[in-house]
Amino acid sequence: MALLEVKNLTTSFHTRDGVVKAVDGVSFSVEAGETVGIVGESGSGKSVTCYSLLKLIPMPPGKIEAGQALFDGMDLLQLPEAKMRGVRGKRIGLIFQDPMTSLNPYLKISTQLIEPLLIHEGISKSEALSRAIAEMDAVGIPDAKNRIHSYPHEFSGGMRQRVMIAMALITRPDILIADEPTTALDVTIQRQVLDLIKTRQKELGTAVVFITHDLAVVSEVCDYVNVMYAGRFVERAGVDTLFTKPRHAYTRALQRSIPALQKKNEVLYTIPGLPPNLATEIPGCAFAPRCPDSNGEAHAKTRPELVELESKHWVQNCPGCLSAGI
Repeated sequence: MALLEVKNLTTSFHTRDGVVKAVDGVSFSVEAGETVGIVGESGSGKSVTCYSLLKLIPMPPGKIEAGQALFDGMDLLQLPEAKMRGVRGKRIGLIFQDPMTSLNPYLKISTQLIEPLLIHEGISKSEALSRAIAEMDAVGIPDAKNRIHSYPHEFSGGMRQRVMIAMALITRPDILIADEPTTALDVTIQRQVLDLIKTRQKELGTAVVFITHDLAVVSEVCDYVNVMYAGRFVERAGVDTLFTKPRHAYTRALQRSIPALQKKNEVLYTIPGLPPNLATEIPGCAFAPRCPDSNGEAHAKTRPELVELESKHWVQNCPGCLSAGI
């Protein structure tokens, strides 16, 4: 049985301009110790998917319209807030995109790092501080015993991200959600952070849901990948299958956009157009207007569904996207 099983998750935002379907019928599962990726462009619904699981979206204007998120016999989407606080930060940890805005600039790192232990485990401050120092050592922060009493602005971007990782893992959660944890970091620090997450995952046996827009990162850290576009999954498969046999046009376009795969002196490939406005109804294939190398008439005129083309390889059944020569 999967550690986490999400079924038909649907989340909308009710705005003055209409109802925005940010997540539209998403389903996936996470096994113990597994790393599952959710990849797509900005605005595709990746972060909203995971924030919905923890009921962290602002309600209103946000609303979880439908679905289940089954975790250890509980449906997270139906839990009252009092019980949800016992799961959030204890059994499911979260690394936010920007540690500078996620950490409180007015509080010392020590105060913020021991808070999960004081709330969820009820231990003394001295014991919590000792564990916090040990966790900072584990994530590679030098001189942790002294630096733990610093403020966030006294750390570099990479070190702040290490603090966020330490805070997310200090309670030994069953699942860690990493929301684009390397976006604001330079390439060298990105590598260090990715290696750190993998190392701590192996040590603790934690499952990871990794959210990113970068397929190159996905290829290094994930076991299974969900490709998301316009609030829906268009393809999901094991990481090796996704990179050797991508089927959906959007997945292939994302792969062509990886700079490292470009031939020298060639113009960097970019996907034409913009993602659709999710406040308007999309009757057929959402990617059709941006699919450059296929006959527009071949795209699905009704909502395409995920179908299993081969074992554990699911793709939206839009003929135009499956036949496009991207």
